[in-house]
Amino acid sequence: MNVSSLLSPTAQATLLLTSYFSKASSETAKPLTNAEWGRFAWWLKEKSATPADLLVTEPKALLQDWHDGRISTERIIELLNRGHSLALAMERWQRAGLWVVTRSDPEYPKRLKARLKTDCPPVLFGCGNKALLNTGGLAVIGSRNASEPDLAFTDQVGAKAASEGIAVVSGGARGVDETVMLGAVRQGGVVIGVMADSLLKAATSSKWRKGLMDGHAVLVSPFYPEAGFSAGNAMARNKYIYCLADSSLVIHSGKKGGTLNGAEENLKQSWVPLWVKQTTDKDAANADLVAKGGRWLDADMQAFKIADLIDNESSLANQVKEPIGDLFSLPAQPELFAETDSNPEIESELVDFYQLFTAELQRLAEKPVTFDALLEITQLHKSQLTEWLKRAVDDGVVKKLNRPVSYQIKNMK
Repeated sequence: MNVSSLLSPTAQATLLLTSYFSKASSETAKPLTNAEWGRFAWWLKEKSATPADLLVTEPKALLQDWHDGRISTERIIELLNRGHSLALAMERWQRAGLWVVTRSDPEYPKRLKARLKTDCPPVLFGCGNKALLNTGGLAVIGSRNASEPDLAFTDQVGAKAASEGIAVVSGGARGVDETVMLGAVRQGGVVIGVMADSLLKAATSSKWRKGLMDGHAVLVSPFYPEAGFSAGNAMARNKYIYCLADSSLVIHSGKKGGTLNGAEENLKQSWVPLWVKQTTDKDAANADLVAKGGRWLDADMQAFKIADLIDNESSLANQVKEPIGDLFSLPAQPELFAETDSNPEIESELVDFYQLFTAELQRLAEKPVTFDALLEITQLHKSQLTEWLKRAVDDGVVKKLNRPVSYQIKNMK
């Protein structure tokens, strides 16, 4: 097979340096990791060279100034000498309908580049409609062992997204991932699956055939397409699910595991808004995710639109979360809406919420109360609570105590 007819020289070199072509245990030289590739690619750029130059010139000459404690020149050369293995692998993958895109290709997802910078995977293997990689949509995440009610809800989310013309992004794994994707596929919706393992097998699976044939589905993986399940790969791919989307919804998270880790990483990095389904499961970490910055989803399936979870203005308006029984379920007090000259609509809403907060402090902080306790009770984002407490201290509403740090309403008499 002539690999040159399928891949550009840059793509060939990138694959040779970063990808497995057989089981990892049989590879003598380990392909470069994302971080290693980032360092090496940056070095090439500084030398005004490209990966393709390694294939058209004597690599030893080009690499004579290369020095890295973890990436030896010998390792690079050994990886580049795998042309025959690359050709055999490409022939095998092409027969199954797989294709390859690298960071240098125009089809590479723009959201991954923008959000992950040099940490985005150098190569993506895939099948289906390549153009969908730049569609965006709603990432739906959850446990492999979700309850039947949660799976029924998840199926409805997939169908609702399809009816609204919004893509679903998920991981293709058993449970929530597969359920939301199949729910969308049945309604002719767009599906983007980020696989942690077995892409080659998924490409020929009957469950995805209709979506792939209709051009409504794309399955991608940054890992060797024939790799079996690996907990490390499953954890690593979570970031790609979030970063390919415009917003995200966690159906059910355990107190530990991939769903929780991925959601926490998204909150920390602020890639996309994180919505969380309400649950009565005491073993779920859903409430913990809301306490860390997620937002409760309306419990009524008929009461929300998928578009509302993605719309930026809607997302900003919901920075203050409203779970069952929190302080903002109190009736609004019209006299608290004090308009200002700058932007009456925005300012009035902010003043109202702050005044509601300080009104609640009269009850919550009658005795000294810690920051963590207030965070749990109010369900506010940590940064929002910090800002309002500082303002309340400055306004003389509360006093800040030490040992331990706590807050108490000032005696106004």
